[in-house]
Amino acid sequence: MKETFDLSQLDWTLSGWTPYLWGLMQTLELGEQPDAEVQGMPVRIPGSVQATLRDAGLIPDWNLGANWQQCEWVENRHWIYEAVLPASMLPEGRTIRLICDGLDFSGWVHLNHAQIGEFRGTHVPHSFDLTPHLKPGDNKLRIIFDMPPRWLGQFGHTSRMTEWKVRFNYTWDWQPRLVQIGIWEPMRLEVTDGAEIRSFTAVGDADASAGMGILRARGLVAAPEGSSVTVELMDGDGPICRADLSAAAFNTAGIAWDGLNVRLWWPNLAGEQPLYTVRCTLRTPDGAQADVAERRVGFRSVEWRQCDDAPAGADPWICVINGKPTFLQGVNFAPLLPNFADLTEERYRQFLSLYRELGVNIFRINGVGYLEKTWLYDLCDEMGILVWQDVPLSSSGLENIPPDEPLLVAQMAETLRSFIARRRHHPSLLLWCGGNELQRVAPEGYGSPLEPSHPMPAALRAVVEQDDPGRRFLTTTSTGPRFTADAKDFGKGVHWDVHGPWKPWDDLTDWAVYFGNDDALFRSETGAPGCASADLIRRYAGELEPMPVSAANLFWRRPVTWWIENAQFAAEKGRQPETLEEYVDWSRQRQADALRVAVSACKRRFPKCGGVMLWTGHDCFPCPTNTSIIDYEGQPKPAALALKEVWHAPAGEGA
Repeated sequence: MKETFDLSQLDWTLSGWTPYLWGLMQTLELGEQPDAEVQGMPVRIPGSVQATLRDAGLIPDWNLGANWQQCEWVENRHWIYEAVLPASMLPEGRTIRLICDGLDFSGWVHLNHAQIGEFRGTHVPHSFDLTPHLKPGDNKLRIIFDMPPRWLGQFGHTSRMTEWKVRFNYTWDWQPRLVQIGIWEPMRLEVTDGAEIRSFTAVGDADASAGMGILRARGLVAAPEGSSVTVELMDGDGPICRADLSAAAFNTAGIAWDGLNVRLWWPNLAGEQPLYTVRCTLRTPDGAQADVAERRVGFRSVEWRQCDDAPAGADPWICVINGKPTFLQGVNFAPLLPNFADLTEERYRQFLSLYRELGVNIFRINGVGYLEKTWLYDLCDEMGILVWQDVPLSSSGLENIPPDEPLLVAQMAETLRSFIARRRHHPSLLLWCGGNELQRVAPEGYGSPLEPSHPMPAALRAVVEQDDPGRRFLTTTSTGPRFTADAKDFGKGVHWDVHGPWKPWDDLTDWAVYFGNDDALFRSETGAPGCASADLIRRYAGELEPMPVSAANLFWRRPVTWWIENAQFAAEKGRQPETLEEYVDWSRQRQADALRVAVSACKRRFPKCGGVMLWTGHDCFPCPTNTSIIDYEGQPKPAALALKEVWHAPAGEGA
C-alpha cells in the first residue's frame, strides 16, 4: 500500500544566512549555527520567511505605515528550512520521494549535508527521489532558498520577465514590494513499493437537453501485470455506478460514462451545486489495495454563443450553462495576502462567502498571481462561482509582448500542463487564458491585444487542446481588435472583450453617457476607486499621517497615487477635504454610484453584452484607496452593497 506522510507535522526550524556562508561552515553538520545571521527559530510549513520573522519581532508588520520598506533586506539572504525525517517514515526497501507542491522560488535540497537536488519555479511542484541518499535511522532534510530575482514588478518589458516567480509581490498598483520567500504549499513523503496511481483525473459534463451527466476519467497507474482498477462514482447516499477493469485497460482508455442520473451543477443564483466523488482504486493481482485517488466533480455543460448584434467573426461571449444563457458578473480575484504561503482556509471562506452573498458568479485569477490554493477552487465548486484562470504572464507597461524563446515557451507550456492536471476536475473551472493584457507591436500602438499566432499562446492553446479538450482557451485578455473601448468608436464593431475604464471622469454624468452608449461584447475589467473606511485607514497608518489627502503625502502613495481623487473632490466642493472622514465618505459614495451605473448598463444590454467583471474584488494590502469593493479585513464597501442589488436583479433589456 502506498503511504503518504504530511511533513507539516514535523518540527521545522528556519535560519537566515549571508549568501553561501552556510556552505562553508563545517559546524553546520554538528547541528550548530554560530554564523547564521538569523539563528534557528520554529517555522510552520507551509509558511513564509517574512511571516516567521514578523511573528518573531525581527521585521515590522509591513501593513503599517511605510514599514514595507524595512523588510526588503530579507530578499538578500539565504534561508534554510530544516527538519529531521524520523526513521518511522523511511522504511527500507521502498522508494521514498519528497513532493514539494510549492517552493518560492529557487534553491537546493540537502539530505544529511549533501545536495541531492535543485529547484526553480514557484508555479510547479517539485519531486525528489530520496531513496539512494538515505542512511539508516533519522535523516536531516534542508530546503535552502537562494535570493529571488531582483525585479519582476508591474513596470518594465514583458519579454524580459523570464523568471517564473509570482510578479505582484514586486510592487503593483495595489501592493507594495514584499517578495515572498518560502514553502507556500504542502510537502509530503510518498512511500511506495512501485504499485501506485501516478495520475488520475475525472471531469464531469452534462447533456443539458436530457438533464443527464457525462463523466470522463483517465489516469496512469504503475502496477504488476494482472493488477486491476476500480472506478466508482458516489454521492452521499452511496455508489451511483462502478467499473472494474485491468490496469492496462485503464491506462489505455480510461472510463467514459454517459446518461448518468445525477443533479446538474449551477452557478450562484441560478440553482444548486451538487457535488459527487469519483474514486479510483488500484489493486495488485492478489486483490490487495495498493493505492487510492479521489476527485470531486460536478456535472454541467458549457457552451459559448455570439452576443446579439455582434460583428461578423467576433468571439462568442454569451456563456450558456446547462442550456441557459448566463450573464457573467463578478470580480478579478487578487491574491488574498502578499505572503500567500500563510493563507488559511478560513480567510478564503470569509471572502468567498461574502462574494456568494453579494451575487458574484465568476472570478478571474489574474496572470500577475498564481494558481490559487486548492481551497479556493473547492469553495468555488461549493458556492457556484465560476473560475477564469490566467497563466502567470502579464503586461509590464513599457512593452507587453511575452517572451518567444523556445525554452521559455516550453517552460510555460509545462506550467499550464501542471495547472490543468491539478484543477481540471473542478466544475467551477470555466476557461484558461494565456495571460493578462499581453499586447502586440502594431501601427496602432498600445491597445492591440496579442495575436493567437505568437509562439507563446500558440503553444499554450495546444496544451489545452491536448490535456483539457472542450475547455475554452483565450489568447489573452482583453481580446479582439481593441484593448479598451473608446466612445468615439462605439457602433463600429471593434470592442469585443475590453478592459477599462478604471476611474470615472470628473462628472459622473459623462460616465453614465459612456456606459449608456457602450457596445462592448464583454468587459473583463472595469472599476472605480473608493476609500477604505476611516477606521481602517487610521489603524494601518502607522507613523504616517493620513491628512492631507494628496499625492505629496507618502501615506496616499501606499503604493501609488493613481486612485487619489482629491482633484475631483475639489472640483465638486470648491476646496480640498478638511477631514479624513469627509473625503472617505465622499469617495465611497462616488465609487458606489459609478459602479452601479457601469454594471447596471452592461447587465441591461444582455444578451448584447455577455458580462462584466470588476478590477478588483478585494485588497490584499490595506490600501487607503483602491478599486476594490471589499477592504483588506473583508468588510464590504458601500459599492459592494450597491452592486448586490444589481447582481441579484434579472439581466436583459428592461431589467
